[in-house]
Amino acid sequence: MVWPHSFTDLRDAARRRLPRFLFDYVDGGSFDQVALARNAAAVRAVALRQRVLNDVSEADLSTDLFGHRLDMPLMLAPVGMGGMLRRRGEIQAARAAQANGVPFVMSTVALCSIDEVMNATPAPFWFQLYVAKDRGFVMDLLTRAKGAGCPVLFMTVDLPVPGPRWRDQRSGLSGPPGLTGQWRRWTQILSHPHWALDVGLRGKPHTLGNLVPIMKGNVRLNDFLSWSGRNFDPSVTWKDLEFIRSHWDGPLVLKGIMDPEDARRAADIGADGLVVSNHGGRQLDATTGTAEALPAIAAAVGERLTVLADGGVRNGLDILRMLALGAKGVMIGRPWAFALAAGGEEAVSRMLAQMATELRAGLALTGCGRARDAGPHLLAGPPAWPR
Repeated sequence: MVWPHSFTDLRDAARRRLPRFLFDYVDGGSFDQVALARNAAAVRAVALRQRVLNDVSEADLSTDLFGHRLDMPLMLAPVGMGGMLRRRGEIQAARAAQANGVPFVMSTVALCSIDEVMNATPAPFWFQLYVAKDRGFVMDLLTRAKGAGCPVLFMTVDLPVPGPRWRDQRSGLSGPPGLTGQWRRWTQILSHPHWALDVGLRGKPHTLGNLVPIMKGNVRLNDFLSWSGRNFDPSVTWKDLEFIRSHWDGPLVLKGIMDPEDARRAADIGADGLVVSNHGGRQLDATTGTAEALPAIAAAVGERLTVLADGGVRNGLDILRMLALGAKGVMIGRPWAFALAAGGEEAVSRMLAQMATELRAGLALTGCGRARDAGPHLLAGPPAWPR
């Protein structure tokens, strides 16, 4: 078998294997997908200084985040419904991440439950929280995460309401129920027999494991986006973070910060970190790319808490670009999701090893011996951000 290598290779392989409604769910953004495209373009606009004749024979990719040593400054970001991309996919991704010395951040809306992933993986994973209207359910979810040994909590703050995702409606994942949508999905499933056997038949149950207590039964996956709009809490404010803090005594990271003023408030309330993120271009389609927002946020709060970033990162050199802009660590979503769809745990592991090789090369060619030393001094000049 010829293994894919680049992000484009993995994306193409995932497109061939997945029914369209699942591929579009991972690949797409909100509205006209302007923010989605801007994320990648903003990262590519970052030019680095090429430096020579430095001893980089002992390149060190490792870093420390929230009291944990990582083999490189990278995390697998939470991806909803990851278990629909490959059989019990969250378990496969978590194992690949742990084998490569980086954290897997499990989504609240994973197919596998916290307990299932805990029982199938050798080390604790990190956890991402959506705040539901039912605070009793939120408390129970946090208790289960702590019981599973999850050391770090990521609270997503940029989804008070779901951003309209027209690709999901066109593909049949969401939208009005009826025979037309069901026929569209079944046609796609039957035209992808490998996925149908691996996930459709052998990958059951097709429920969102962590949400079973609050869903009151088997909510169909194509109903999930409308369900989330009814059950995720749009009234959440900064005051609600006190409630989360009172039930979580480990590191707390706010995911979805795009403005320096919000970053300062996150630092003021005692968050341990934040993720500069626009939800992968899946929420506010008129926002800037995350790489554009990162430098001002890092300058505002980088000495007070740990600044992470995601959005548009496609390879190890992009990781270095984000570090040069001020991030201490980088999260990836679509790359691992496409790798999982393309080849399961082994493909995710190969992708992570490839990114490590690319990051090591980038460090060497910029004359930087250690990933933890990367910063603005590596920039060739102000990035030419997309207009």
